[in-house]
Amino acid sequence: MNVDQALASSERIWEQEILPALERYIRIPNKSPSFDPDWVKTGHMEKAVQLIFDWCRAQTAHLPGLTVEVVRLKTPDGKERTPVIYMEVPGTRGDDTVLLYGHLDKQPEMTGWREGLSPWTPVREGDKLYGRGGADDGYSAFASLSALRLLKEQGVPHARCAVLIEACEESGSYDLPAYIEALAPRIGKPSLVVCLDSGCANYDQLWMTTSLRGMVAGNLRVDILTEGVHSGDATGVVASSMRIMRQLLSRVEDEQTGHIKVDALHTQIPEGRRAQAKAAAQTLGEEIHSKFPWVEGSSPVTKDGEELVLNRTWRPALALTGVDGMPGLANAGNVLRPFTTLKLSMRIPPRVDPKVAAKALKDVLEKDPPYGAKVTFDGDKASVGWDAPPLAGWLSRAVESASQACFGKPAMAMGEGGTIPFMGMLGERFPEAQFLITGLLGPGSNAHGPNEFLHIPTGKKLTAGVASVIAEHFKR
Repeated sequence: MNVDQALASSERIWEQEILPALERYIRIPNKSPSFDPDWVKTGHMEKAVQLIFDWCRAQTAHLPGLTVEVVRLKTPDGKERTPVIYMEVPGTRGDDTVLLYGHLDKQPEMTGWREGLSPWTPVREGDKLYGRGGADDGYSAFASLSALRLLKEQGVPHARCAVLIEACEESGSYDLPAYIEALAPRIGKPSLVVCLDSGCANYDQLWMTTSLRGMVAGNLRVDILTEGVHSGDATGVVASSMRIMRQLLSRVEDEQTGHIKVDALHTQIPEGRRAQAKAAAQTLGEEIHSKFPWVEGSSPVTKDGEELVLNRTWRPALALTGVDGMPGLANAGNVLRPFTTLKLSMRIPPRVDPKVAAKALKDVLEKDPPYGAKVTFDGDKASVGWDAPPLAGWLSRAVESASQACFGKPAMAMGEGGTIPFMGMLGERFPEAQFLITGLLGPGSNAHGPNEFLHIPTGKKLTAGVASVIAEHFKR
C-alpha cells in the first residue's frame, strides 16, 4: 500500500465525509439503555442507527459488494434488544475473515462542560471535535469502512471483512451475546479482530491495547431508619447511614492507599505485561498523570510511572460514581437521613472472573452489618476483562510498519483500564484470533466526562494505519 496516497485519501474522506457525519451523530442524545431505559420510545437510538446505516450504505459506490444490514433481535419475553449494524465486504480471495468492531451508544451528559461546549453540540476547535460520543465510539463505523476504501482505491488485496457495530456497549454489552450467537455462521472464524474503541497514551504513534480490565458495578445501600428524624434528637443515639457506609467501604478499600483488600479481586501480573508497563512509562514520562485535569496543588497516588500504568491496567480499583438518599445542599435540613445508596464501580484485572468478584464483594459488604443495619449490594453489572493472546510475528511487524509509516514513530503496546465486553467474548470464542485493539481516546479526550473530544489528525492517521495492517494480514 502506498502510505502517502492512503494518508491523503484519509485526509479527504475525513474532512469531506466523516466529520460532517460525526457532527450530526454528536447531536443525537443517544444514551446507552442503562441511562435511557425508555430508549425505544425516545427514539434517539433509532436516529443514530439510521444515520450510520445511511452513511455506510452509501459506501457501496466505493466498496463493490458491500452489504449493510440492521439486525434486530428480541429477548425470550418479547422485548426489543438494542440493534446491531452488520456489514460485509467481500475479500480478494479465500475464506479468511477480518472482524472490525465498534459501538454507537453513548454515556450520559455529565456536568462540568466548559463555556461554549455541551455534550450534544459539536464544536470544532483546531484539531479537536468536541461532543459526546465522537471518539467513544461514533467514529468507528466510518473509520472501519474508510480503511477498506483506502485499500480498494489502490487495488490492494485483503481478506473478507465483517463489521459489527453494537448499541449497548456502555451498558455492559448485555445484548451482544445473543447477536454473536445469531450471526456466528455469517461472521465465520476471524483470524484478525480490529477494535476501534480503545485508547492511545499519546497522539504521536500507534498504540496497541494488550489487556482490558473488567468491571463489577452495583448499588450499595445502607438503611438504618424507616424515615428521617431530627438530627439534634438522634445523633449520638443512631449511627448515621453514611458512617456505616464508610465502615463498609473500608472493608473493601484502604482509604490511605487505594489498595483493594479483597483477595478475589486480584490476579498475578504476567512478567510480559510488567515489561510493557515499564516501556510505556519510559516513553510517556509525566504524561501518564499530567494529562488529567488536576486542581492546583494535587498529585497522583505515586510518581512511579510503571506503578501508575500497572495500577490502571492490572490492579483492581474502586470509584464511587453516584449517590442517592442525600438532598442537594439547598435542601439539606438538620435531619439524620434514613438511608444512603452509593453506586460502586470496581475495575477488576484481566483473568479475574467477574461473577466470582461480584460474589466476593457482596459477601464482604453484607456480612455482619454494623449496628444491625440493613445492607444490600446488588452487583447488577459484571463484565469480564481481557488479556491478548501472544502476538503473532506478522502482526507485530505490521503494527510497527503502520506506526512508522503513518505516525513517523515506533508502535507502542500497553494495557487499558477500561472495559470492552466484546473482547472477552471474542477471546473466548476465537482463541486463535489475533487482535488489533486501538483507538482515539488519548490525553485529555475525557470519554465519559465533560469536554470529550476526538483528535482529528490521529483519526486520519489511524484509518490509514488500520488499512495497512489489514493489507499485511492478507500477505501473512
